[in-house]
Amino acid sequence: MSQATHPFSPVALFVTCLVDLYRPEVGEATVALLERQGLAVEFPLEQTCCGALAHQAGWRPEALSLARRWVGIFEPFAAIVSPSPVCVAHVRHELSRLLAAEPEWQRRAEAVAARTYELSEYLVDVLGVTDLGAHFDGKITYQPACQQLRMLRSDGQARALLAELAGVEERPLADAESCCGFGGLLAAPSGVPPIATAMADRKARAIDASKADLVVTGETGCALHMAGALSRRGSSCHAVHLAELLAGTSSQT
Repeated sequence: MSQATHPFSPVALFVTCLVDLYRPEVGEATVALLERQGLAVEFPLEQTCCGALAHQAGWRPEALSLARRWVGIFEPFAAIVSPSPVCVAHVRHELSRLLAAEPEWQRRAEAVAARTYELSEYLVDVLGVTDLGAHFDGKITYQPACQQLRMLRSDGQARALLAELAGVEERPLADAESCCGFGGLLAAPSGVPPIATAMADRKARAIDASKADLVVTGETGCALHMAGALSRRGSSCHAVHLAELLAGTSSQT
């Protein structure tokens, strides 16, 4: 089906700060996956932070300003897709609460949030796709992001996509439902870095015990945090975003 006639086109890419600043290849992989399904993808150049970190830090005026800006930018689009369960969870569950004292903005936020999706849930629940024709000749293990597991409940969608990956051997990850330690501001200098590092090191030990070549996650922050812990251990395992693996753009595919 052509992009021009696809009933879900166009979709907007909500790329997120971490992808924009540190892992643009995750955004490129997300676009590639959506375009392969016949979708036209638009990237609003004026997009900035959704305000998740400001909200977590207790910076309410800044979080409110960013919330209004985000809603205004993405409001024109029928669907918004992001490779970040953390940011999508904030949009879906926190924006309307933040804007509760401003009924009109709250209504607008709720309407946009209802059509904002994390990548795996959009592919599986909206497009009805699980087999993307992807392959990886090696062993993988999977680490769900906390918000994907607990707030969006889209962990099953990510696993369904991985189950169709050809050539792969999936290895179980001990205590996969525990946090990797990224935790939004937890790993930042303003958070509690020693605790975040200890959690990441524990996760890295479990990943190495799985004997996997790749640890896959749907959140860029988690991938970066686990990559650091694995590197400190001198591990041969690499952390990749789900979009990179499914699009075949990971350097390990």
